[in-house]
Amino acid sequence: MTESGLGAVVDLLRASPLDMGGDPRAMRLVFDEMIASHPVPEDVRTTAQRLGGVPALAVTAGDAGPSGTVLYFHGGGYALGSAAASVNLAADIARRSRTTVHTVEYRLAPENPFPAAVDDALAAYRGLLERGVPAETITVSGESAGGGLALALLVALKEAELPQPAAAAVLSPWVDLTQSGRSHRTKAAVDPALTRRALTVRADDYLAGADPRSPLASPLFADLRGLPPLLVQAGTYEVLLDDALRLAARAADDDVAVTLRTFPGAPHVFQGFAAVVAEGARALDDVAAFLRTHLDGR
Repeated sequence: MTESGLGAVVDLLRASPLDMGGDPRAMRLVFDEMIASHPVPEDVRTTAQRLGGVPALAVTAGDAGPSGTVLYFHGGGYALGSAAASVNLAADIARRSRTTVHTVEYRLAPENPFPAAVDDALAAYRGLLERGVPAETITVSGESAGGGLALALLVALKEAELPQPAAAAVLSPWVDLTQSGRSHRTKAAVDPALTRRALTVRADDYLAGADPRSPLASPLFADLRGLPPLLVQAGTYEVLLDDALRLAARAADDDVAVTLRTFPGAPHVFQGFAAVVAEGARALDDVAAFLRTHLDGR
């Protein structure tokens, strides 16, 4: 692990063949290979399962017995990514937080447009409750579009009058599908992974004509009152920086306990490089400490 190795990560992302705005069927393999490029550690255990009828992987890591549950949603612009490709990041969270992380195989666009992903997230959460897992022992997390989906789940739980989880931690969340954040302009030159054009393509595929300001599609525009404590993380080298900043401000305005952390020079979902970049490791340590605080304080 190296201190301030973020420059190398930025260079790696710039050289990647992944085009987030490209044909999803072609890019899915590229995305999964890039995300899963590091071998999964030998002490990581995965179990295939179904939560409320939705495929998922239960992930544990290390010797400590898990105490608590994380429902996790992978990124990929709602069109790319998979539960299997997210195992390394899920395992990092499981190891640090001493939890079982259930990473959800929600349906992808454009084959399954909005609200399919939200429906799957809600079904998976209901599945945990139906197993007898108390809501106060559940936390929710996700990165990028998965972070937006985690927030959409909380809003959906509120609408359904279901109990909220203990807390939620979102990494570089995409919560505004209108792409109206100022950072789409101010960070365009430094973001090595995302562009406004690519996000607009992915949003159009996901929404399939639905209102991009729908609270379940863009939780930034939702009434967040009554949501559990939130941790929001983002790098300063990403066009989605304003999504994180405005989400934190909106949550605070709606009387939600929220912690915002930004990391200078960090690109989109830099936490996925925690094995080699000290800033990523510290960010995940913060995630784990936040989740454990709210699990242990129940």
